[in-house]
Parts: sequence; structure tokens; C-alpha cells
Amino acid sequence: MSTPADDLKTAVIIEDDPEIRHVLAEVLESSGFSTVSVGNGIDGVRAVLTHRPLLTTIDVNMPGIDGIEAARRIRAQSDTFIIMLTGAGDEADVIAGLGAGADDYLFKPFRPRELRARLEAILRRARSGPEARPPASPAPVQPATAGMPPVSDGEWLAHRDLRLNPDTRIARIGEAELDLTRTEFDLLATLLESKRRVRSKADLTLVLRGESYVTSYYVEDADKRAVEAHMTNLRRKLGESAANPRYIETVRGVGYRLTSDAV
Repeated sequence: MSTPADDLKTAVIIEDDPEIRHVLAEVLESSGFSTVSVGNGIDGVRAVLTHRPLLTTIDVNMPGIDGIEAARRIRAQSDTFIIMLTGAGDEADVIAGLGAGADDYLFKPFRPRELRARLEAILRRARSGPEARPPASPAPVQPATAGMPPVSDGEWLAHRDLRLNPDTRIARIGEAELDLTRTEFDLLATLLESKRRVRSKADLTLVLRGESYVTSYYVEDADKRAVEAHMTNLRRKLGESAANPRYIETVRGVGYRLTSDAV
């Protein structure tokens, strides 16, 4: 997979409306990206695999394969950041897009400054990674056991048989390496750093946007539901459910935290 250093200046735009493609290209190029624009999902998947971009924007409603299917195919082969574009009020499309592997969403019609804010957040995450966020008390690294990665590989955050290395961006359960998106990895890293401290959905939204804890950024209900969708995907990959959590538990009406270490 590609790395931020290789792809910092490249973005792929998958959008069938020429006017919106033009606006997206202008905003992206003014933010330091070179852009590749295509008008359908099939060409979009090919463009991502060819150009290996840091960022890809995908319109949900397109002829041929729709944006949801395009996102699913792209995510299976690329770790590009994906922003889904959908009509205002089509929240079901947002949830479906996040379930297909998208990292963020944008309602149309959008304001250029809103897109720029999302781009700045993505670039902060690409430069810094989860380890640059203001951490909570770090989880102590437990002694390595058979099949576990050695502590000498760097700082490993651990909970039960789950381990995560922020530097190498590797997460494992026992001997099995997890295939997480960037957003899922960042959410898991945040919860492992926070241990039993509850992280609200609004807090996790700000973490993913690269915002500080004292911020003027407004967290909407759709943002919180987006975090819920990411958490559903993450839990599925961890092999657990909200009803029977082994690693992450829901604190109803508040947010998420790690389960107790006690079995």
C-alpha cells in the first residue's frame, strides 16, 4: 500500500457532474494537490490503482457502479482516504459509504471552505498519525507471549490479546494481523490510549478530524452516526459485537471505552 510521503500531492475525483468535478479540482489544487478527475466508478477504481492517491472523493450516485460499490472495490486494494459526496439528507448513503470503507463524508451542495477543512484534517492525520494526538494515560505494555510481536519493535498498546503499534500501524489479535482502514486504526489507537476513560462520539469525531479538544468545530448528529458506523466496522473486524464485547464496550448515551481486563 502507498504511504503519505509518496502520495501527499495526489487526489482522485470520481464525479459524473462536470461542474462539481471542476469545483472539487479547484479546491483540491488550491490546497496543494494534483488532481485526476473521472466521470464514473469503473474509471475511478482504475485511476486510484494507477495513481495511488492520498485522497479520493467519490460521488454516491453515478451511472454504472455507484459510489458505494466503487468505494468497496477501492478499499479492498488501497488505503487512500475516501470522502463520500452525497445529497443533503441522504444519511443512509453516508452510513452505507462508511460501511464500504469511506473515511468521511460531505453533503452536496457543499461550501469550498468546508471541503478545505476536511482536507486540512486529512493532511494532519497523514503527517502526524495517531501518536501525535494528545494522549490519555498510555496503556502499559504487557509482557509479550508466544506469537505476539516483541516489545522491541516499538511502543505497543495492549488490551487482552489485542496489540497495536502506532509507529508501524500494525494491529494484531494473537498471531493474526488485522486489516484496518486508517480511520478504524485511529479509532482503535485512541481507545487503547484512553483505556477505561470513556470517549464520546463527539470527542472521537474531533480526533478523526485532527482537531484539539478545545475547538470551535461543530459536531453534528451525522458526524456522531458516522463514528457509530466506523465502530460497527471495527468491531466486526475484531470479531465481537456490541452486545457481547471483548475489547470495546458502549457506554450508553455517552460513548466508548475499553472493556475491563478481567475475563
